[in-house]
Amino acid sequence: MTVVNVDALTYAGNLENLRDLEGDPLHQFVRGDVRDGAAMRELMRRHAIDAVVNFAAESHVDRSIESAEPFLTTNVGGTLALLEAARAAGVRRFIQISTDEVYGTRAAGASDEASPLAPRNPYAASKAAAEGFVMAFHQTHGLNTVIARCCNNYGPYQFPEKLIPLMILNAIDGQPLPVYGDGLQVRDWIHVDDHCEAVDAILAGGVAGEVYNVGVSDGRRNLDVVHLIVRLTGRDDSLIRHVPDRPGHDRRYAMHTGKIRAALGWRPRRAFDEGLAETVDWYRANRRWTDRVRSGAYRQYYDRQYAARMAAGAP
Repeated sequence: MTVVNVDALTYAGNLENLRDLEGDPLHQFVRGDVRDGAAMRELMRRHAIDAVVNFAAESHVDRSIESAEPFLTTNVGGTLALLEAARAAGVRRFIQISTDEVYGTRAAGASDEASPLAPRNPYAASKAAAEGFVMAFHQTHGLNTVIARCCNNYGPYQFPEKLIPLMILNAIDGQPLPVYGDGLQVRDWIHVDDHCEAVDAILAGGVAGEVYNVGVSDGRRNLDVVHLIVRLTGRDDSLIRHVPDRPGHDRRYAMHTGKIRAALGWRPRRAFDEGLAETVDWYRANRRWTDRVRSGAYRQYYDRQYAARMAAGAP
């Protein structure tokens, strides 16, 4: 199976993340924008695409609060463009990667796949709207679509605007660790490798028109996660700074994940404490990568690399 990897290389995109795949005949990188419907149709035709897995998204809630428009155009418009292209190209299967945030906050209990959607920030609203188009294309056009709603991811190569890599790098450098409000917001955390294995299971065996919650069902308070990072990096709690909470900050996310476990036999394999310790070790061992990403130097790198690929006639 050949994977065609499409990325617009926006602020969080980084070709260095693909260095281990250079020269791999089963991986092709294409710099492209999912909002460009004509380009997506041509790409699917040229590469005879059999299945689409739509990971593409603006995903940082803080950025959606500052400006919602990029989330509308990419998360909703981009999904619609991919759906239209997939329908035109006769794609066999379309997997939409969504989020537990579409359910909104839960004071108690957990959301299952039939729970009503109640997004409370612009990012979550854009993902819920995208889901609506995915479901509509299944019902109206018979497109074989499946939705995966996943909890918070963590692991290597994560862009350091997200909570865990931000806290790890700040702690390693002895910098303040900013925690929103009282830090008692509850999130479920899944290692990126476990998420990818879930997506693979859904791609292979998920039922068309269905939704699958993907998570570990091990809710952790943000402040507890930060305390654990402090210990793993050998720092102390004096680095923690409580800052004003962001607007509309959801208090607690929780999902039932029994459906994917029973129907597809998927289970997360990495305990959070172990996975977080490995992630801290990765960021500590890859300071060249983290320093370049944080400085913006990686953008110069990928622009040079992309120009070289285009000059060599790469797709």
